[in-house]
Amino acid sequence: MFKNIGIVLKNSPTSGDSSVLNKLIKVLSSKTENIFSIDDVNIDRVKTLNIEEFNDLVDLIIVFGGDGTLLGAARKFINSQTPILGINMGTVGFLTDVNIENFESVVKDIFEGNYILEERSLVKAKFAEQEVFGLNEVLIHSGSYAQLMRYRLLIDYKTVYEQRSDGLIVATPTGSTAYALSAGGSIIHPELNVWNIIPMMSQSLSSRPLVVSNKKSMEIQLIEGPLDHAMVCVDGQQDIPIQYNESIYISKKDSSLKIIHPSNNDFYEACREKLGWSLDITAKKNH
Repeated sequence: MFKNIGIVLKNSPTSGDSSVLNKLIKVLSSKTENIFSIDDVNIDRVKTLNIEEFNDLVDLIIVFGGDGTLLGAARKFINSQTPILGINMGTVGFLTDVNIENFESVVKDIFEGNYILEERSLVKAKFAEQEVFGLNEVLIHSGSYAQLMRYRLLIDYKTVYEQRSDGLIVATPTGSTAYALSAGGSIIHPELNVWNIIPMMSQSLSSRPLVVSNKKSMEIQLIEGPLDHAMVCVDGQQDIPIQYNESIYISKKDSSLKIIHPSNNDFYEACREKLGWSLDITAKKNH
């Protein structure tokens, strides 16, 4: 099914990780001799390509790391539309849902065509002649710790509310189990085509998350804040300053991220495992 495999590693694997990676690559090389990377990973059987060659040749990207590593790969290779398989070598991993312990059986299944191909929507933000996109969320914040900013939210050109809060999160369903969850947002099944809109530490006691269709156009008008500018941050990357009296326009990106899952993938099982649902807390007390 797949012939040319690209691999992506987290930036600085530990010596223990390197040993594990070598074993995993050995398993992978039993299925294909065509394994590539854009970085010199110093692993036998892996050939180095430049990014243009990589995008043209590779038909599956395997990410070894955590969700952060996969997010970075998604941003780098999104235009190639190559599907991504995430191997969890971190802690909480909703996107990198394959454990290293079952890597061999998962690779066998995928090369035999037994897998789920899922498409995840991306959120796009346009402002001040810039355009950025994220898989998890767009965060607009005041840029000053524990100080409020004032903004107005419009959906399809209709005013929803004007608020004073630390900021505003517009999250995808994928991002609903990331930063948006920490801010009190709802967990949303990844098959739904919606935005999860969450004011952060709002001054209004009635402020609640709002879920709307991602077919809607959205505008956030920045009014005032503690500094002369607010900040935009996508997927936890670098803050980008934006002046007040400017607007941020949010929409769905035309392209989507293709993710490969094992055929037995279960979103609810991932929630139980990663978020600690259904734990027997009485058993813990007895230890």
